[in-house]
Amino acid sequence: MNETVDIRQLNERIESKSAFVNMIISGMGQTIVGQKHLVESLLIGLLSDGHILLEGVPGLAKTLAIKSLASLIDAKYSRIQFTPDLLPADVVGTMIYSQKNEEFTVKQGPIFANFLLADEINRAPAKVQSALLEAMQERQVTIGETTYRLPSPFLVMATQNPIEQEGTYPLPEAQVDRFMLKAVIKYPKKEEEKLVIRQNIGAEKPVLKPILTTDEILEARKVVQEVYLDEKIEKYIIDIVFATRYPAEYQLKDFVNMIAFAASPRASINLALASRAYAFIKRRGYVIPEDVRAVCHDVMRHRIGLSYEAEANNLTSEEIISEILNKVEVP
Repeated sequence: MNETVDIRQLNERIESKSAFVNMIISGMGQTIVGQKHLVESLLIGLLSDGHILLEGVPGLAKTLAIKSLASLIDAKYSRIQFTPDLLPADVVGTMIYSQKNEEFTVKQGPIFANFLLADEINRAPAKVQSALLEAMQERQVTIGETTYRLPSPFLVMATQNPIEQEGTYPLPEAQVDRFMLKAVIKYPKKEEEKLVIRQNIGAEKPVLKPILTTDEILEARKVVQEVYLDEKIEKYIIDIVFATRYPAEYQLKDFVNMIAFAASPRASINLALASRAYAFIKRRGYVIPEDVRAVCHDVMRHRIGLSYEAEANNLTSEEIISEILNKVEVP
């Protein structure tokens, strides 16, 4: 009985603390038409302190989405256009010699921001990727002999174009794994596209004003950690991840030779964190199986390696995840 009361109290607390979610969604709705999935992915990353990799053809409002989010939060926003000639110093900063003072001073790079848009991340060489990797994982940057903490919150939203492969450097698995979510952005529907045209040929463009501070975001993250995750849901998450490692145990014998490498423990952690954030967005104080299923594809699609056999059969990680969700027992 006590637990029921606790859940009820928690529900009320989450409902009052998550009121800003609707404000952000409606604020982003002024510049972004449709793309509900993209907006939710950004919010999950923001509330779970996780980075996001967005994949989609050019022109689907990937850049506009993070700019809009940064405008609604009183935070510093930076954009880096990744190119093959980019150097680590262009991202993290460098030491500059001052003739006036006769000493080296540190010039911080664009990475020192709350929101960092890494546009076309797969166009930069390995050295730049590794500099970004330290920042994403450690939340710090080393320039010369000094290590500097990055501001909090720190969210990297990287984009990559799935079409062009010329002049690109595929991201190493270790870096891809650092992204909490990999969201695939699809084309808008007919009605949505009609609204996009009207919005962009109109004389006035909406100007977004901040409605939240970074401190309020950090406070919201603490509340997200209070969202109740039952032991049955934990078991469900573990079963989903283990089904990628031992498919035969979950009546998925067809996938035994299709998976080259399975999801790591980071997948389990991020599945739990993302499910909590999703429940918070839906203004609920506890996680249900539908929350896990809603975030599962985004959390796991970049964490399953396909064998040559899978590629020969045109099998995608999406299909593997969908089949796992069909087979694993729902609590």
